[in-house]
Formats: sequence, C-alpha cells, structure tokens
Amino acid sequence: MERHRFANTDLSVSIIGLGCYGMSGAYGPADDAESIATIHRALDLGVNFLDTSASYGQGHNHRLIGEAIRGRRHDYVIHSKSGSPRDGSPNGVRGGGDPRYLRQTCEQSLKNLAIETLDVFCMSRVDPNVPVEKSVGGMAELVREGKTRFISLSECSAESLRRGSAVHPLASLQMEYSLFSRDAEEQGQIDACKELGMAMMAYAVLGRGMLSAEVPKVEEMAADDIRADLPRFHSANKPAATVGSRRHRAPEERYPRSALDRLADGPGLARGSLHRTDTRREIAQAPRGECARREHCANGRRSRGNRPHRAARFRLRHPLSDRTNASSEPVTVESRS
Repeated sequence: MERHRFANTDLSVSIIGLGCYGMSGAYGPADDAESIATIHRALDLGVNFLDTSASYGQGHNHRLIGEAIRGRRHDYVIHSKSGSPRDGSPNGVRGGGDPRYLRQTCEQSLKNLAIETLDVFCMSRVDPNVPVEKSVGGMAELVREGKTRFISLSECSAESLRRGSAVHPLASLQMEYSLFSRDAEEQGQIDACKELGMAMMAYAVLGRGMLSAEVPKVEEMAADDIRADLPRFHSANKPAATVGSRRHRAPEERYPRSALDRLADGPGLARGSLHRTDTRREIAQAPRGECARREHCANGRRSRGNRPHRAARFRLRHPLSDRTNASSEPVTVESRS
C-alpha cells in the first residue's frame, strides 16, 4: 500500500483510509469480532489510517478501536472527529464548537480509545453560534497539552478553513467528494486546501453505494441502516440517481479524466495534500455518474455530444442531495462489518 506524508504533518498515511462508522451499526447490524478482524486485516494490507468519531455508537466505536489496536498503537494513525450535537431548536442546528465541549470530547475519546494522544482531532462541523477562530483556538490548546498532535475541520466552507488556519495550522478537511458529489470543487474547498497545504479527505467516494455496481435498495436495508433516510435512495429519486449505473462499467474508457484523478496527479497533491480514498481504483471499478453520456439527461436537458453534464449541476437541480448545505454527517469510506 502506497503511503504519503499527510499534508503539513509528519504523519505517514496510506492513500486509502478505513472509515469505521459502519462498525457501530450505521448500515445495519455490526459484529465486533469481525470489525476488529477488519482493522487488523487493513493493517496487514498496509492501511494504517483509521477515521472515527466520538459520536459513532456513542463511544462504542472508540472502545472497539481501542481493543483492536491494543499493543499496536504506533502502527495506526487515528483521525477522530468530535461529533456535533444538535441543539433544541426546531431545525436541529448542530453545535459542538464550544472549546469546553471540544476539550471534554477529546478527553473522553482518549479514555475510550485507551490511548494518551490522538494523531488528529477534528471538529465535525463549524458551530453557527461560535466563531471558528474560537473553536480552533480551543483545539490548539489541546495540541499544546499533548492530547492531540494535529487538528482539522470537517464539512466547512473555504472561508472557515482560511479563518481557522490563521489561528493554528489545520492538517485536513474531511468532506464528501466523488463523481456523485462535487461540492468541494464548486464551493472552493479543494482550492483552499491546496492554498493552505492541507489534506483533502474524500469520503463516500462511491456515493454510499449509489455509484457501485449494485445500487442498494431501501426495502432490502436493515431497519437501522441510515441510508434508508437519504433522499438519493428514495424510490421517487432512484430512476434519476441510477441513470448512469445501468449502462456502463468502464468509466475511464468513456469519461474524460475525472477531477479526482487530475487532483491526485497534480503538483504537490500527490505528495499528500490530497488524502484520497483510492481514487483511481475506486473510480475504475465504479459505474459512471448519473449524468454520464446519455442522449437525454435525467433532468430533461440534452447532453452535448459525449460530454456529460457536470454532476454537481445535475445534483443541485434534483432532490437527490442528502443535504442542502455543507452540513452532512461525515461517513468516509465505510466498512460494512
């Protein structure tokens, strides 16, 4: 497994990260023994980067990982998010940016993981009620105290990245990015990461299964599978969402080079400022996006020759997006264990 320096840190990480969300029941029942075996097998294959969160299973995910890495802590790089509790408002605005909350979460995460220091502590979302500078300043205190080596942000705007990095260097941004979801391009986060020397951690590179060879069916999902609540899997949206997944199997032969491939090969990005989840191989195995090379796009717009409509433009015109802003629940590349 190829490893790169993780952006502006001294961490050496595999280009594929193991997202541990599904090990705490996000996609149906999970088996702890199988999950631990998956973490061990990942390391055997050279995957040393684990992505987790204090909110996954309300601490279960951390306790599970702690057991899995016992005696092998230094073989793994642990990126842990803070979680973002909803407030009591009717709209359920996510908070979690108060430095006191971030400290409490970091310390509890260390206890559950049974380790002394996180490699990267990440604030899950920018709190609309707390300036990002104040949140990052609170996390910077944790770095100075040795409770985390580096800090990062997830699901935030390019402006927030720049404002936060002015307080303390940020290692990475975690955000959904795939042929299905291109917000990081459209909204400028990728450019900001390049500018600031940060890693871009792409999660859900196969659209949580929407871009896989067999698109999951809601009626076949477990009762506690969170995808059953995502608009992209709803029956009313399914025909539009799966336009591309029925007729093509070799995207690299028919597509122009994807943005993910171009980024991976760009100057500096290949040295670690883009932390990708196996972009070439994932894309090569996945069917093309929903707008790709059809006489008519699903939204009624005629395609121009063989050039596909931009996926982001299509997604914004249809009710397939799982969010209306950059505040979706981070998932990353999930294990189905």
